[in-house]
Amino acid sequence: MQIEVFDPAMCCSTGVCGPSVDPALARFAADLEGLASSGVAVRRFNLGQEPLAFAENEQVRELLTTMGESALPIVFAGGGLRSTGRFPTRDELAAWTGTPSATLSVHLPSGTASDETTCCSPGDADASGSSGCCATSEPVAMGEKATNAAPCC
Repeated sequence: MQIEVFDPAMCCSTGVCGPSVDPALARFAADLEGLASSGVAVRRFNLGQEPLAFAENEQVRELLTTMGESALPIVFAGGGLRSTGRFPTRDELAAWTGTPSATLSVHLPSGTASDETTCCSPGDADASGSSGCCATSEPVAMGEKATNAAPCC
């Protein structure tokens, strides 16, 4: 089984980067991590970073042509279109993949809580003592990428 997600343009797929945290995105990212841990192949494409993947998929291209960016995120499971314009629930993902929803219970990324919208700042330390769990404090010129940026940012 494979899940493919075509996300809107965003800095990261976890939902914990930037000034405001989308709790639905953080939960969805955690659920996808749980699916991947259960053996489900999970592929995510970010419009801002991988536009070619959007252009190469005929169904995605058609949805974007007719609905615009409001169609995003677009989710396929087992090759079939399952959801557009919203992040699917844990129960939906479980049903589409045949995975028990209880196995999708994983901890949310550092800096989030299931019902809260908090995010660490670049200087904050997480539980392991690592600093900068959300972003880098390195000054970066517009259009350049930080050399020590976290994988999600």
